[in-house]
Amino acid sequence: MLSDDWHLTEDVDDFLARAGDFLCSRAALHNTPLTDLEKLRVRKLTDLEKLRVRKAADHETASCVFGRLESAGEVRAVFYLTARGRLGLTPLPAGQTEVLAARLAALGHCPAHVVADHDTAGAFAESWQRYTSAASVLFWRTHLYRLGTLTPPQPSPAGRGRLTGGRDREQVVRWCREFCVDVGERSSLDMIDAGSWEESRFGDRRFTFWETPEGIPVSMAASTPVVGGMVRVDPVYTPAHLRGRGYAGAVTAEASGAAQAAGATDVVLFTDPGNPTSNALYQRLGYVRVADFAGYRFSYDAP
Repeated sequence: MLSDDWHLTEDVDDFLARAGDFLCSRAALHNTPLTDLEKLRVRKLTDLEKLRVRKAADHETASCVFGRLESAGEVRAVFYLTARGRLGLTPLPAGQTEVLAARLAALGHCPAHVVADHDTAGAFAESWQRYTSAASVLFWRTHLYRLGTLTPPQPSPAGRGRLTGGRDREQVVRWCREFCVDVGERSSLDMIDAGSWEESRFGDRRFTFWETPEGIPVSMAASTPVVGGMVRVDPVYTPAHLRGRGYAGAVTAEASGAAQAAGATDVVLFTDPGNPTSNALYQRLGYVRVADFAGYRFSYDAP
């Protein structure tokens, strides 16, 4: 049976031991699973300090489900479902969204939303509705870009880039919050407001400021840790009153170059398809569009 090709586990270490090479084989396309799964792996660490400080996060990890699709002894696709209901998928072969939806429904799982490449996300949303009658609504769509040859902006705005330090924390948190308000990222905004910065998706990131010659920060770019040779630049933020002066391009180039210097072979970022200005900017910096992604939120109160 096709469903026998899906192998499920609740052990993130076992899962990564079996599926890690597959994820790294297309690190740019798999950038979100790589970063999400690395966070879950770190949260599972059992040293006493992490258990004390991150007890709630460890509980979340224990409640996750991970699956790999195997064919002829090779991993072809994976999924992961977190305790908060995030279902992440790599691109699935034709027909496998039906198989996976049937398997998850039979096991009683109820994902809150699915995030994947555009075609897989849409196909799974349709399959899930057939098996559960859950209505779905598109809440996120984006272009994925991968850095080719980095081309810093010329001329560059006056100033310089620098890594942030402890004294910058308040401003970094404030700008991440403003970014969440701008893009409507409610879950991260709630975590920041609740004082759970370290548990938010920004907590493990490396931040770069672009500063004026007077040392005043005017723009910010963050990058994820190197995982499987991949770094994602996310988010890039410039306060509204400072936009249109070249700061975003300068700080993105600075963060991208730092990622390459740190050993990243795949530097990626997501863009809003409805923002032609940012899409054109990243292309000028040397980023090449490689895929489109989407997210669908599920509602279980439909008849």
